[in-house]
Amino acid sequence: MPNRRFADGEVVMGRWPGSVLYYEVQVTSYDDVSHLYTVKYKDGTELALKESDIRSQSSFKHRKSQSSSSSPSRRSTSRSRSRSPGRPAKGRRRSSSQSREHKDDKKKTIQETNLALLKPSENNTRRYNGEPDSTERNDTSCIILEQKLKPDLEIERVLEQYSLRSREEEKKKEEIYSEKKIFETIKTIEKASSKTKELEFGGRIGTFMLIFFLPATVFYLLLMCRQDDPSLMNFPPPLPALESLWEARVFGVFLLWFFLQALFSLLPIGKVVEGLPLSNGRKLQYRINGFYAFILTAAAIGTLLYFQFELHYLYDHFMQFAVSAAAFSTVLSIYLYIRSLKAPEEELAPGGNSGYLVYDFFTGHELNPRIGSFDLKYFCELRPGLIGWVVINLAMLLAEMKIHNQSMPSLSMILVNSFQLLYVVDALWNEEAVLTTMDITHDGFGFMLAFGDLVWVPFVYSLQAFYLVGHPTVISWPVAAAITILNCIGYYIFRSANSQKNNFRRNPADPKLAYLKFIPTATGKGLLVTGWWGFVRHPNYLGDIIMALAWSLPCGFNHILPYFYVIYFICLLIHREARDEHHCKQKYGLAWESFS
Repeated sequence: MPNRRFADGEVVMGRWPGSVLYYEVQVTSYDDVSHLYTVKYKDGTELALKESDIRSQSSFKHRKSQSSSSSPSRRSTSRSRSRSPGRPAKGRRRSSSQSREHKDDKKKTIQETNLALLKPSENNTRRYNGEPDSTERNDTSCIILEQKLKPDLEIERVLEQYSLRSREEEKKKEEIYSEKKIFETIKTIEKASSKTKELEFGGRIGTFMLIFFLPATVFYLLLMCRQDDPSLMNFPPPLPALESLWEARVFGVFLLWFFLQALFSLLPIGKVVEGLPLSNGRKLQYRINGFYAFILTAAAIGTLLYFQFELHYLYDHFMQFAVSAAAFSTVLSIYLYIRSLKAPEEELAPGGNSGYLVYDFFTGHELNPRIGSFDLKYFCELRPGLIGWVVINLAMLLAEMKIHNQSMPSLSMILVNSFQLLYVVDALWNEEAVLTTMDITHDGFGFMLAFGDLVWVPFVYSLQAFYLVGHPTVISWPVAAAITILNCIGYYIFRSANSQKNNFRRNPADPKLAYLKFIPTATGKGLLVTGWWGFVRHPNYLGDIIMALAWSLPCGFNHILPYFYVIYFICLLIHREARDEHHCKQKYGLAWESFS
């Protein structure tokens, strides 16, 4: 194995891909397998370069100090205007062989220029799915891809590149084009997944604490809702006997629910789509049948109610169901981590490959764990927890009617059930959109997502309905109408913003999106600067928060407990926004700073 010449953190001169220009870069890492250096330019762009494309600053400066006659690049760019470019330097005669070599080089340069002009016009459908035009694997570290170029701008670009200017003028011109955001993008070559260097969630200590803190929070909220006075002053709530928290029959019902949803997801109904390209360029296939699974589940629940099955059994054993779900998610997380130890390097999650057991166990070590074609993360993201949320809400509605001897549910309970049913149906109807989210594209499948999908979503998101069973709240019709309008506003912002983003990611060349303006980036993707995404940084988060408030308002203002979801959601989205900011700044570099 050859020894590396440049150390991590060393400032060197790196050649810009596809050109002869060198810029100051900092070495961030070295891959022993591919023998490539990962370097970072001053604008934040990170690329993988060969050792031959990197020079030390001292040698580069020494070359610049040489006379113009000994520097080929200076000979080609610093000639007098009165001298022909093809003419030899004064006092020297060019031999016939040198002349032929010069003509061959010039001809090669012209051919390469023509290829660069023709490449954007290739009919490549990969770009319309959000993937850069090429996934070539060769000795070059990067290739430059041009998107949506205007002919006059491209011609001007080529003329400027080959004009007879000094290096300093050429460098200035490069910076000007970068600032004007010519539609020029860079596709880095495939490389193995690197170790996670920046730890989130408080690192190893923070993730270790969260493994215990998250289940404790769920159980505390459920115990408080059971109290006659669920005030924060009544802390801690009386703890039930440990043996009352576990019941084998309840755990069996939970397993039946989980595997029934798994069976529905495997049915050969619904279309099959491709996800976004992975780091190795491969695209996984997903069957989109979540809405059909919801219809089949509704039919099954309707059948049980027809045969007078007591669905409020869920309310009576709510804590046991939460414990069963937490136990199952923990066992699932252990299985996921053990199997991830044998996963290929390129299949590991970029954010869960730190080498620390607790951290990788929590964040998820493997990006897309699958059993055959059955994707575990994708299944848990929408099916058992999200559909289970609706079933729990319905059970709470029936429990309220039974406990309070009502012929129909309260207006508050109807609003909560209706708002959250709309949210779940929307998610299942637009199931394909989840393929572009951070959960699928970036986060691994570990305890964080397993517990969140199977425990946190169904048992915390249904907190308002659970609260209303024991603490009925009466609201007037005008108040109900105002809350409904608020929820509709939040839903409209949420849905239109997400649709705008997902459609643009899938097919940026869609004529329906022609009115949108965007900033091109070094990854081949664009940053929207008009529409909802030009109005506010995260409009989908804004819609989410408005809806969360509308879900809590029907519970009144006697206690803060039903507003836990709003408070938690604001904290979650602030943290998610910080993660997005950090991730996008690293990914898009200077383009993200302009977007900000």
